[in-house]
Amino acid sequence: MSVTAQTVWNSCLEFIKDNIQPQAYKTWFEPIVAVKLSDNALSIQVPSKFFYEWLEEHYVKILKVSLTKELGEKAKLVYIIKMENTYGNKQPFTEKIPSSNRSSVKSQEVDIPLNNKSPELRNPFVIPGIRNVKIESQLNPNYSFENFLEGDSNRLARSAGLAVASKPGGTSFNPLLIFGGVGLGKTHLAHAIGVDIKDKYPEKTVLYISAEKFTQQYIDSVKKNNRNDFIHFYQIIDVLIIDDVQFLSGKTGTQDVFFHIFNHLHQNGKQVILTSDKAPVDMQDIEQRLLSRFKWGLSAELQTPDFETRVSILKNKLYRDGVDMPDDIIEYVAKNIKSNVRELEGAIISLIAQSSFNKKEITIDLARIIVEKFVKNTKREVSIDYIQKVVSDYFQMDIDTLQSKTRKRHIVQARQLAMFFAKKFTKASLASIGSQIGKRDHATVLHACKTVDNLSSTDKQFKKYVEDIAKKLSV
Repeated sequence: MSVTAQTVWNSCLEFIKDNIQPQAYKTWFEPIVAVKLSDNALSIQVPSKFFYEWLEEHYVKILKVSLTKELGEKAKLVYIIKMENTYGNKQPFTEKIPSSNRSSVKSQEVDIPLNNKSPELRNPFVIPGIRNVKIESQLNPNYSFENFLEGDSNRLARSAGLAVASKPGGTSFNPLLIFGGVGLGKTHLAHAIGVDIKDKYPEKTVLYISAEKFTQQYIDSVKKNNRNDFIHFYQIIDVLIIDDVQFLSGKTGTQDVFFHIFNHLHQNGKQVILTSDKAPVDMQDIEQRLLSRFKWGLSAELQTPDFETRVSILKNKLYRDGVDMPDDIIEYVAKNIKSNVRELEGAIISLIAQSSFNKKEITIDLARIIVEKFVKNTKREVSIDYIQKVVSDYFQMDIDTLQSKTRKRHIVQARQLAMFFAKKFTKASLASIGSQIGKRDHATVLHACKTVDNLSSTDKQFKKYVEDIAKKLSV
């Protein structure tokens, strides 16, 4: 019998069917169509990008085993995603994506990884002056301007990003600081600028790195006594993108080295792009000379998207995933999830998954159930400011009183509780917590945390304070 794509896939399905739940098989494998067999590569067609991502996330191992069984160790899987273009173009289109083959021994043969899973720099310390050493940009190509939808909440930041991408280092937006709360698209926009620059200027060296990773590299360079190589490496970058720059708070050594790198890049017409969860004026424990440089260019805020923008984001997400959904359901989700883009997209993915798993039609009732669960289970972003407000309200005092120098027992205890919860619920350093809660030092914060622990175990009333405030912060 001749080996065809269909016979190979049928054999794979028999193996898969024996090893997974019947409902999962029906949901995720029955809709797949075998398309082509070329050498050792089997092409299969799946209904949507969401469908493909689910297979890769949950069934990549069983797919690899079944395919290797049929085609040998060099077996490869290619997904074909067929989507109807509902935005005017009547022609359907297909997108071919090789399997990311995360478990495959032959993963190096796949030349189009869908996700950049390697945030590590291949060579973080390049010998000074050598420019022909390839530096990986660490950019995620899935984050583009195309899927970063414009609205009133992000228009300034997006427009500035496009201007920078067209003329990196040549605009007055240098540095460009993008700031805003969790899940509003700071990282997405930073990547989009980098991706666009790489498309327009392939010769430019673009590098994306988190401030946390930058700090770790600096610490390693000090340990290995090659701090100068670290500085030189960053000085040869044409476009430097640093994510979550507030992480440099309280790290004087890292701030000092970044100051010198920033000056060199800026003076030589290189572009610097930064993201932060707060505006420069609100940053704590960042050296004044560094803050003043952050203000040289443009600080653009990303705000919570309005209703129309939320609807557009959901429609774009569904279009990219090849999923149809009635407008009234999209509008219901957009109306009820207002916090940020990440939660908005998370809710729509949960809705699609529930519908697929349970073979239920997507209705308003199903959307209501999902949204209620999603909103209930989504933790509020807890900031030091928010903690101080909750504690002040609980003890019926204003924040100025909480932060004051008074030694009155009930005010001191309220201040200590605020410090205790700031340490528990945020990633801020002790110095940063003390600075924001009444301009105290890190030793005061440490003492406050120990006092709260001790009083919680010896004083019933104080223990109740801790439990009540913890509940309010966990809502």
